[in-house]
Amino acid sequence: AIRDKQMAMTVERKRKKAENQRERRKLEKKGVNLTNRDVHHYSNGGTTLVSRKNNRGNFGKGTKTE
Repeated sequence: AIRDKQMAMTVERKRKKAENQRERRKLEKKGVNLTNRDVHHYSNGGTTLVSRKNNRGNFGKGTKTE
């Protein structure tokens, strides 16, 4: 739990959280249904909305190798 907290509080992670919050608020204003949706960050810096199941499960690959 301590390690998770440390990772969540890094500058990079805080930046991503703030970016996600801005994106979600913009989409909510447009009327997009965000139920069970997460923002996925690509390695090139791009983002897209995907299902929570896919985003948190590494798109079917699982999380053991991350």
